Amino acid sequence: MMLTVFLKDEVVARGSRGEVVPTMRALQPLERSSDLLAFDDDTGRQIDLDLRPEADAPRPRGRPSLGVEAKEVTLLPRHWEWLAQQRGGASATLRKLVEEALRKGRTAKDHHDAAYRFLHVMAGDLPHFVDLVREMYAGNKVGYDHFSYDWPRDIRDHGRRLAFPD
Repeated sequence: MMLTVFLKDEVVARGSRGEVVPTMRALQPLERSSDLLAFDDDTGRQIDLDLRPEADAPRPRGRPSLGVEAKEVTLLPRHWEWLAQQRGGASATLRKLVEEALRKGRTAKDHHDAAYRFLHVMAGDLPHFVDLVREMYAGNKVGYDHFSYDWPRDIRDHGRRLAFPD
């Protein structure tokens, strides 16, 4: 997972969790912790990172360290029957289906949605936000640039990178 970290409206770190956390720790203490925000570059979602030194301690081996989570899935009976017939069981089959969908790639809408999530947090109160979102979902890079021209450079550029990856 690649992350981008902002201090107010400027990028202060980009990279994996292991690369950005030391930079974030070096910035502590801040007047307001809400001035330091980290975003997942794939989804545009704001994420919380544990900056405490003890968070770096080695974790025990096993599935939890792989990030496997048990959650509820609701399906129709015919779906459960189909899953039961698949080799490896329901969980393995569902994981394979999800991985296959992820390999197919992301659509323009996926990129626009990620950019919207990021921009909503960082630029939702800036001038022309609604106009920019309209242009972004229309796929209009020129409109995006026009409506974000006066925005802080790092916010404008990161939003554009999420919306229109080259």
